[in-house]
Amino acid sequence: QVQPVESGGGLVQIGDSLGLSCANSGRGLTSAAMAWFRQAPGKEREFVAALNLIDNWTNYEDSLRGRFTISRDDAKNTLNLQMNRLKAEDTAVYYCAASEPRRGSVWDTSPYQWPYWGQGTQVTVSS
Repeated sequence: QVQPVESGGGLVQIGDSLGLSCANSGRGLTSAAMAWFRQAPGKEREFVAALNLIDNWTNYEDSLRGRFTISRDDAKNTLNLQMNRLKAEDTAVYYCAASEPRRGSVWDTSPYQWPYWGQGTQVTVSS
């Protein structure tokens, strides 16, 4: 069973860095791919980044490439998102998404393509 659980959100200032983590309810990462999405108030959920857990391919939303880094920590069995040089517009609830164990792609940028979701973690970037 796949049940993502996010951690690491919080309140930071513009220009700060923040890391998020996603675990699979204490189990290993069994999905073919995992991703981060975010949703700001009044906006639709949008793709941030994805990682293929089989071949380690990654994909990023173009405007976030270079500031955000998606990675895995096999020792901790987590998917991570490192966010640098944060801006006010990065304020959102960040969600971890996971695919089925044998089906998933880093090119699935629509939230409807991901079957498993965490409850989200709030990231607020203030001045």
